[in-house]
Amino acid sequence: NLTIATLSVHQLVENTDESYCIDNEALYDICFRTLKLPNPTYGDLNHLVSLTMSGVTTCLRFPGQLNADLRKLAVNMVPFPRLHFFLPGFAPLTSRSSQQYRSLTVPQLTQQMFDSKNMMVACDPRHGRYLTVAAIFRGRMSMKEVDEQMCTVQNKNSAYFVEWIPNNVKTAVCDIPPKGLKMSSTFIGNTTAIQELFKRISEQFSAMYRRKAFLHWYTGEGMDEMEFSEA
Repeated sequence: NLTIATLSVHQLVENTDESYCIDNEALYDICFRTLKLPNPTYGDLNHLVSLTMSGVTTCLRFPGQLNADLRKLAVNMVPFPRLHFFLPGFAPLTSRSSQQYRSLTVPQLTQQMFDSKNMMVACDPRHGRYLTVAAIFRGRMSMKEVDEQMCTVQNKNSAYFVEWIPNNVKTAVCDIPPKGLKMSSTFIGNTTAIQELFKRISEQFSAMYRRKAFLHWYTGEGMDEMEFSEA
């Protein structure tokens, strides 16, 4: 994973319009701490990934108010071409086996959505600033209440949003909730705190590369050591 991530960063920077970062460390943290799963499987991790990416692509698949497709997202979320690495999150977090019996309110959803414990990357947004944010709400809810809650979050946490990008929070609402939930919200943040992820991967990759760990598997397939140094 580390090697693939490091070797692909150059291509991701230059040749993608938007990249959604999802980190195994964050997924395991959610399984252990939030969902209280003692032995999470890949199925449990994939459940979290599918919830999140289902939320991101909601507007492509269902009609709804204030629809936003991936192209609109890219236009609204990317202030500079290279800054397109997004921090996704989801609320409410549920395990595969459990059913959400208690319905959450819009304020609770909004609060959870901005909480670092609900993010799919192990980094703390409070250590950086948001360039842009998109929130996708699903289920039957009041548009007015959604707008009020999003405004409240911005006003209370204005220090965490850059001031040189006006109207940098976008909201979309889709009436159709995900299976097993009455309401949900998906978070997409373009934050400078994402550098924590790149720093961690870089340090772990460098430690392994210094020991030449697993290198023979790659050079045996025709790769050059120089490619690793450049990465």
